[in-house]
Amino acid sequence: MALRILWASPLPPVRSGVSDYAVELLRPLSGLADVRILTPPGSEGQQELAPDLASLLVPLETTGNPGEIFVAHFGNNPYHRWILEQCRGRRTVAVVHDLVLHHLLVHQFLDVGKDPDAFAAAMGEAHGDSGEALAQARTFGLSGRLDPFLFPALKALLGDCEALICHSEFGRRELLKVFPGTPVLRMKLPVADPGPVDRVKIREKLGISDQEILMMHLGFLTPEKGLAPILGGLAAARGLGINARLLLVGEKAKGVELQAVAETLGLGRAVMSTGWLPWDEMVKAPAAADVGVVLRVPSAGETSAAVVRFLACGTPAAVIARRQFLEWPEEVAPRITPGPSTTAEIARLLSRISKDGDWKARRPAARKFYEDGHTPEQAAKAMVEFLRSLS
Repeated sequence: MALRILWASPLPPVRSGVSDYAVELLRPLSGLADVRILTPPGSEGQQELAPDLASLLVPLETTGNPGEIFVAHFGNNPYHRWILEQCRGRRTVAVVHDLVLHHLLVHQFLDVGKDPDAFAAAMGEAHGDSGEALAQARTFGLSGRLDPFLFPALKALLGDCEALICHSEFGRRELLKVFPGTPVLRMKLPVADPGPVDRVKIREKLGISDQEILMMHLGFLTPEKGLAPILGGLAAARGLGINARLLLVGEKAKGVELQAVAETLGLGRAVMSTGWLPWDEMVKAPAAADVGVVLRVPSAGETSAAVVRFLACGTPAAVIARRQFLEWPEEVAPRITPGPSTTAEIARLLSRISKDGDWKARRPAARKFYEDGHTPEQAAKAMVEFLRSLS
């Protein structure tokens, strides 16, 4: 008998990492199981899905079939609030994309529900008296930037789930601490295979010469993703005579005047941006880089799809040296210490690349690491085997 899955996640045109993840994983998954996809609220007639995936869509009010497993995706943003309501009364397996869901809880009970008592009760369920005290303090306007990361609220939202799926060993251990006895699968994070890439041709198209070292960032570059140390490290490296440039791939972050900051630091043409790229170009663009850079601090415990996209193109990616990011081998994911030394470490990394004649030899290792479990086909197989084991 075929495995039956009812899938709930953000979908295009929503621009989020989980939306991309869904599109990339659903195709091979639907070849291994009988999959139906709930249509997110407010998106009827607006889907940007290929016909084969669009044919799997069912109305939001669809009830579950006998034996069907509800695979619900949770991330720490409002795009996932509607999924909370759909979990009631269903046999739910949660895919936990972020180990911090505090912001989602705030959105559910305060931004939308306007119910501080319900928020306090949920925080109490998740964190006991300390959680209730935090909720009460919030009613008086007292909250800190790091509160969500210290009080992630997982138990308040995922307590009724039959099983959990995450994308790092760190995440698996953390979930088992909160939910002892609950089956938890660590499934390597899948991203689409870019296929054969012509690195030389892509660099030529971007205007990057063979003599330049290209550092690349995928997506919005914001203060939380290392804006200051990345630009500062680039400026320091160029001050040492290293011919390095930074390329931002994707849309510009709102409220961040990146080019103005770059000009202030004397970087000028050393900082470039592609703007939005079509999908087939975006997944191949990381091949042009000598090194990617992914420095999110603080982290919500997410596994970075950007890192996997770099590795899929055979490009090493520098990561912040803490928690789940330490699971990447240093050979393909050189580590940057968070804190005051970050800027200097980025400059040293660029200097190291300029002097290391064997740096390009890391590229096959990066690609090999991607091929070991990070393809959508491999992830779909792992998910199906796990869901079958729950029967």
